[in-house]
Amino acid sequence: MALQIGFLIFPRVQQLDLTGPYDVLASMPDTEVRLISKTRDCITSSTGLVLTPDTTYETCPQLDVLCVPGGSGVGDLIPDEETLAFLRRQAAGARYVTSVCTGALVLGAAGLLKGRRATTHWAFHELLAPLGAIAVKERVVRDGNVITGGGITAGIDFALTLAAELSGDEAAQALQLGLEYAPAPPFNAGSPETAPRTIVERVRAQNAESLATRTRIVQEAAARL
Repeated sequence: MALQIGFLIFPRVQQLDLTGPYDVLASMPDTEVRLISKTRDCITSSTGLVLTPDTTYETCPQLDVLCVPGGSGVGDLIPDEETLAFLRRQAAGARYVTSVCTGALVLGAAGLLKGRRATTHWAFHELLAPLGAIAVKERVVRDGNVITGGGITAGIDFALTLAAELSGDEAAQALQLGLEYAPAPPFNAGSPETAPRTIVERVRAQNAESLATRTRIVQEAAARL
């Protein structure tokens, strides 16, 4: 039987959180990758890309890999009991429970990160601990069958790590070569540790409102756990 991998998608999902790992994992042989949502209605990502779910919560088979990407829409998912219940059901039988970026906050709200080492986007890292996670500032973090990726582009690193778990190192390296994944960014500004201070302050300011909103939502979710 084909390996069943499912990505949760929702309004204002960050498309690269999804499409980066989707490309990696969908390139594996004998693998079926699903886009899962409450309904089959089209969904618009945070940057306007329109996505079409092919599976609903009700029609989803047991997944081998469950993945929750992040995005500006996670604030609506964190208190959504229907979504959290779906994640708990799937996580009970999945080989791997995973996330990219702020999708980790949704796993946390479902109670799936309690006592687990995990990571998320650097700007929202402080929100992991209230949900019971052990926050780790690494690009990809594995704790048992829970694998979490950092912010957005870390989804590709995450997917290659997962591919190695599923198919072995050589198969994952072949995927990496086939995708010509050899990052060489023009600036060393991809993390708050290496970016110029003025740039870090600028991005923190851009995220300040979202951080305040998510902090309130996460505190409410933590109280329910």
